[in-house]
Amino acid sequence: MGKISLTKMEAGSEGSVTSIEGGHGLQARLDAMGIRPGVNITKVSGQFMRGPIIVRVGTTQIAIGFGMATRIIVEV
Repeated sequence: MGKISLTKMEAGSEGSVTSIEGGHGLQARLDAMGIRPGVNITKVSGQFMRGPIIVRVGTTQIAIGFGMATRIIVEV
């Protein structure tokens, strides 16, 4: 399917994080949550119209704001 942002992934699909399009602060915050390039991530659910997106990294589920999720690029 190629590289898309996390917001465009379908619920239940899995992919690998390829890059994070943001500054050092955003990258550090996501890194603290375990989201970094090379990590496999599963989109659990997303709200209609810009709500939070829930992802699974390993065995942990994390809610990420829509703005942050648009900057996470995933290869499905």
